[in-house]
Amino acid sequence: MIRTEELLLNVGPQHPSTHGVFRIIVKLDGEIITEATPVMGYLHRGTEKLAENLNFTQIIPYTDRMDYVSAMTNNYVLVHAVEKMMGLEVPERAEFLRLIVMELQRVASHLVWWGTYLLDIGALSPFLYAFNDRERILQLFNELCGARLTYNYMRVGGVKWDAPEGWIGRVKEFVRDMREKLHEYDDLASGNEIFLSRIKGVGAYDARTAIDYGLSGANLRSTGVKWDLRKNEPYSLYSRFEFDVPVGKNGDCYDRYLIRMEEMRQSLRILEQALEQFPEGGETMGKVPRVIRPPVGEIYVRIESPRGEIGCYIVSKGKAEPFRLKFRRPSFVNLQILPKLLVGESMTNLVTILGGIDIVLGEVDC
Repeated sequence: MIRTEELLLNVGPQHPSTHGVFRIIVKLDGEIITEATPVMGYLHRGTEKLAENLNFTQIIPYTDRMDYVSAMTNNYVLVHAVEKMMGLEVPERAEFLRLIVMELQRVASHLVWWGTYLLDIGALSPFLYAFNDRERILQLFNELCGARLTYNYMRVGGVKWDAPEGWIGRVKEFVRDMREKLHEYDDLASGNEIFLSRIKGVGAYDARTAIDYGLSGANLRSTGVKWDLRKNEPYSLYSRFEFDVPVGKNGDCYDRYLIRMEEMRQSLRILEQALEQFPEGGETMGKVPRVIRPPVGEIYVRIESPRGEIGCYIVSKGKAEPFRLKFRRPSFVNLQILPKLLVGESMTNLVTILGGIDIVLGEVDC
């Protein structure tokens, strides 16, 4: 038997595969991980505490920065919570615009994941393809709200700007083109023998484990649990549209990959229906008081973000600022299972497993 010494290795906080300021301390026996300790907090900004001194409109830009590749869904969970507390009615045109940008954002977010995941594993070309197609979504967002990453688009009671002339038509063109692009993605990577050997059977867990760890999104659905808040607890206009919830059966990185690829197709399917039903006219802001003061009480709402369940808990004392504000960030919760998955794996699989979970550090260090 070969005698080896235990090695302590820091992965991050600047390691490329951690995609930001995230650190994992791993203990190695040869190339096998015997212990893994995630270290977070390098990007902590105290968003929830800062919110206690801001009115609700001022909090919206902070939600952009929690998950900077899925800012629209973060905007929505906050304003949706306030609207439910106040019993506000959102105009139909505004709700259509919200849903359209949230599904565009889901596609854009998954494109970032797809490109960077394959880049981490060793394929450069998919990254270039993904960011080229994501650029079209960013251009559409730029036309709509004047920003490419942190949008500050949604408002309590509606949206800040109506769609400019011709914008809906350009979204239709993108949806049509993106369907063809997804076929190219599959031809390029999904059946690649080397790629499949890197992800099949890696990072597997069962449904009971996923539920015990509080996983959501593709990380939960990869185990066969069919849970998507757009279907199970419909919000916005999702109950009007037909779409499927893809699930896996093995709970491994390969199933999570297939689910996210199919989620992009289902988002395009939702977009096609929403664009066809988009109202010709109407208001983009409902009747909202000049100063937003939710009644005394508390509320928790949750929606389906690209990474899973994002929730917003608000305690109100009837003032313009929240007494307490707490976000359930899917990246933070999903990260809990990482040490369990890494122990017993080789260092080469660390990148595969971490990318398969799909975390965004802004959500981890809220």
